[in-house]
Amino acid sequence: MSPDEIPPPPRKRVIMIGVGGATCSGKTTLAKYLKGILPRSLLVHQDDFAPPRNQILIHPIYKMQDWDAPAGAIDWPRLRQGLQYIKDHGRMPEGHKSHDHLNVQELVGVDAGVVERWRERFAGTDVGAWHGEGQAQGGEIQWVLVDGFLMYWDQAVIDLLDVRLFLRVPRSELARRRHARHGYHTAEQFDYAEGTLWRDPPYYFEQIVWPAYCEAHAALFVDGDVEGRLKEGEGVKVEGLVELDGGSNPGDMLEKACPKIWEVLTRQREIVLD
Repeated sequence: MSPDEIPPPPRKRVIMIGVGGATCSGKTTLAKYLKGILPRSLLVHQDDFAPPRNQILIHPIYKMQDWDAPAGAIDWPRLRQGLQYIKDHGRMPEGHKSHDHLNVQELVGVDAGVVERWRERFAGTDVGAWHGEGQAQGGEIQWVLVDGFLMYWDQAVIDLLDVRLFLRVPRSELARRRHARHGYHTAEQFDYAEGTLWRDPPYYFEQIVWPAYCEAHAALFVDGDVEGRLKEGEGVKVEGLVELDGGSNPGDMLEKACPKIWEVLTRQREIVLD
């Protein structure tokens, strides 16, 4: 066979999983556990698409930088473009960097048996395997996890997600967790130089974080009550939203999230076989 006759490799079928929730709801921890379960998966942090620190807007009332306002906390054009690239190509955009490794995270123990059981179930789950040997025209599955505190605000981002997980934690517990945090490294910094760490000013959660969360998520809830019931039925902003208890052990969340992910994988199988 000549080089011109060699067929191109099969296109990867990207399954993109959104892991959303308020700051300190446990979404990044859950996303990292899922990354350990789903083979060859990529993890994208929405925070890595925040504007540079000198472009963060000043809150009009409290006169401090507002890192949480939905319209300004994320560079939305860059995030949409980045996720679309990943969706189309099955890989990170050239030159993409993450600062997540700079942020200290509290790890919560999960029963190793839960992780191993789901890891074994998802192992080898590429589309080609469903065709039989020599029939891999469907391409392999590329899992992509996207975590962020504004995951369900922008409709273009929502529409790219095949699975939509949403962690919920009561306001009082979110406040406790946020106040206990050491700080956050800003998106444009990739070293430990002086000035790279953002620390919350007094009352930042109460005056900035929580009101911004309410603004960004009111449309998901009945009567806009973010501590009430999620909307259901036709015409909801986020279809198929899977509600998870962010106050529970991540193992319990995995037991609810993984079957939903498996359902989407099964639908992909049906599409290929059709």
